[in-house]
Amino acid sequence: MNPTFTLAPATTADVLAVLEIINHAKAFLKAAGSTQWQSGYPNADTITTDIANEVGWVLKADHQVVGYAAVIVGEDPNYQEIDGAWQNTTAPYATIHRIAISNQYRGQHLGQRFFKLIIDHFAGGGVHNFRVDTFKLNQPMQHVAKSADFEYRGIIKVVDPVDPARLAFELNL
Repeated sequence: MNPTFTLAPATTADVLAVLEIINHAKAFLKAAGSTQWQSGYPNADTITTDIANEVGWVLKADHQVVGYAAVIVGEDPNYQEIDGAWQNTTAPYATIHRIAISNQYRGQHLGQRFFKLIIDHFAGGGVHNFRVDTFKLNQPMQHVAKSADFEYRGIIKVVDPVDPARLAFELNL
């Protein structure tokens, strides 16, 4: 029987499950040759801060946490300058950060489903512009973004000790 997938605000009770998912994602990225998330970020402090700020979201499969993302509505300082151009510079936007799926569901297109649930939820609240970024070597994330109809907009810079350049994507509904 197929599980029912739902989106829910992350709670402190979800932290251990989220950290397990994040740690598996870090190992997956490292094995794929990406330096993304190899400098200690994100960590328990990052996740607990997300939850305290009410920006942490979990994907659940029949009440079990199988995915995590931080969704932040409002100006993201990292997105102010772009080598390229945003299509929409006037509407409020939501940035999807720290998205990861349980390795138990890898290859099952759950990232796309998670994106759809996030987009549908926030669009229902009036947000119609979404942004996401990723490392150049993170092909799976680029694929998920493009499959969710995000369009490549250029390169942004973030604070990162390994590689500050990120591919930036945008979706306008």
